[in-house]
Amino acid sequence: MRQFTMDRIRNVCLLGHGGSGKTSLAEAMLKFVGVTDRLGKVADGTTVTDFDPEEIKRSISVNTAIASFEWQNSKYNIIDTPGYFDFVGEVIEGVRVADAAVIVLSGKSGLSVGAEKAWDYCLARKLPRIMFVNKIDDERANFQKVIDDLRNKYGKIVAPFQVPVIKDDKIIGFVDVIEMRAKLFQDGPLLDADIPDDMQDDVASVREMILESVAETDEALMEKYFAGEEFTLQEIHKALRAGIENNEIVPVLCGSAAGNKGIGVLLEAIAEYLPSPDEMPDEISAKGDKIKPDAAGPLAALVFKTVADPYVGKLSYFRVYSGELKPDVTVTNSRTGATEKIGKVYYLFGKKQIETDKVSAGDIGAVPKLSGTVTGDTLCKQGADISLTGMDFPKPNLTLAITPTAKGDEEKINSGLQRLNEEDPTFKIGSNHETHQMLISGLGELHIDVITSKLKAKFGVSVDLIEPKVPYRETIRKKVRVEGKHKKQSGGHGQYGHVWIEFEPGENEGLTFEEKVVGGVVPKNYFPAVEKGLQECILHGVLAGYPVVNLKATLVDGSYHPVDSSEMAFKVAASLAYKKGMEDATSILLEPIGRLEVTVPSSNMGDIIGDINKRRGRVLGMNPVGGGLEQVVAEVPMAEIHKYATDLRSMTQARGSFTAEFVRYEEAPPNVAQKVIEEAKKEEK
Repeated sequence: MRQFTMDRIRNVCLLGHGGSGKTSLAEAMLKFVGVTDRLGKVADGTTVTDFDPEEIKRSISVNTAIASFEWQNSKYNIIDTPGYFDFVGEVIEGVRVADAAVIVLSGKSGLSVGAEKAWDYCLARKLPRIMFVNKIDDERANFQKVIDDLRNKYGKIVAPFQVPVIKDDKIIGFVDVIEMRAKLFQDGPLLDADIPDDMQDDVASVREMILESVAETDEALMEKYFAGEEFTLQEIHKALRAGIENNEIVPVLCGSAAGNKGIGVLLEAIAEYLPSPDEMPDEISAKGDKIKPDAAGPLAALVFKTVADPYVGKLSYFRVYSGELKPDVTVTNSRTGATEKIGKVYYLFGKKQIETDKVSAGDIGAVPKLSGTVTGDTLCKQGADISLTGMDFPKPNLTLAITPTAKGDEEKINSGLQRLNEEDPTFKIGSNHETHQMLISGLGELHIDVITSKLKAKFGVSVDLIEPKVPYRETIRKKVRVEGKHKKQSGGHGQYGHVWIEFEPGENEGLTFEEKVVGGVVPKNYFPAVEKGLQECILHGVLAGYPVVNLKATLVDGSYHPVDSSEMAFKVAASLAYKKGMEDATSILLEPIGRLEVTVPSSNMGDIIGDINKRRGRVLGMNPVGGGLEQVVAEVPMAEIHKYATDLRSMTQARGSFTAEFVRYEEAPPNVAQKVIEEAKKEEK
């Protein structure tokens, strides 16, 4: 693949809802420009950008992939991102290194949640964008409804550049409102034609909309517009490009990826209207320095994605923002300060790597086997210290416990998950020492399912997923005084320990131990043994075996034997007193309570509050956050929000988000406590 200067490069991210046709659109582009000789299909697992076995098995995109190709003396880096919300981390990676986006919508389903989120990603990054209404040749497609929905949602910024030509209830082409010519679909290139007479009025109204947008980009054009003068085609193109780059105009195009219709027009629009890397604002380093897009400048390359392979090793995707990255050089990782030896350098075409002698500023490439570099790191000239802004990934919100299918696989599981975590920072792994469970946290059930499938495919270990145990606690309600006596005679030295202990609710989280022994009835050297015995005991309560908290124990009396007493005997005596004390003092079960903050559209507020009440939650407040969204703050038992990520997505069609964090323990209701105690007794058996 040839080298291109920055002004001839386009880094374009394909965004949209799952099933809208992003991968099919990338495939259609490759077929249109002649890079591939057939149109791959998602359902058949034959597309260039869906090459992971999980993607082929599920017929969905799971990873962000790059397809680079040349067309009309320009280079296109097409970044195909997943549409399913469980893989939003991949989308964030793609958006970070794109200079513009094509938001893909289905002509059948129109404006979807995925398209709305894609719009928000572009707004956050100030990315110019084109909306592409796909599947326009489907008999259920309704282009005008899609336009109406977009304009109702986003206003006059949405500008349809095309009007479909309909014959016998079927779209046979479109009118290019800029060029004012009809383009009819056929095998091969579009057929140029006159605008049908019955469409003149519709086209004129849309054209007026475009001219209005053009006039608003420049004062001179505004004066010309009000004077009734015609704009030249050159003026229109220049004004539209400026408006699109400034995010004042968002063009809407239409076509069919599966039918390979309208693809050339889309590629031309990308080249004509979307910015090249040298037209983008300077990158700002972590220190606030401006990094200009300059191939002759100091090296600054951001690693935005990592692929872990147990056989090939690690492959790091990067974008160069300044300078050039060449093979066989040594660079510095600015995060760690360590050096990395660059071996070969590649361009990317799906799963294929195309070797190159350099990747220059504005371009995207990959390098294998970097030892200490992870997603978000910056590579710079050896000894330099340039840090580009990385990516903020969402926190995992669903946790499941992992159990090995085969005994003894724990180490292999942990090692495999650590490797997979290198390529997917949006999931976390850990272990709960209290419940003795290995835990995995992700962005949804599908996300975690894909991770465990990869674990089996890449590292040969199978696991089962179950709900994690809730870390309940136990405590007591009242003060009691109990005796613990351990006496044993078996020839020679015997065992003797005798204590009276007062147990009562304490203020500290764990055990508060005091002694008020008078007259040396229990020698001081046995006090630590009594405390140690109690510390070991509180790890297991008498109700369901959960740790005991907020317990105060005061050693008040007892006795000893000058020969048979020992530290061990007093430990045992303390444990006997503990067991009796917990029973006499009326032990109760405590459940963890979390602070839940849910952000949802205002229209969902009733459902959300009702659902929180069903989960035994208490709503603390409601706050408007703008953009038609409201925040609900509540306290909810942690046991009731285990699968809240899935339920919230269902209730809000994925428009809602939440955070939950532990705040304290509260007494569990009797029915909940009884159920937990019964389950604990079953597990003991």
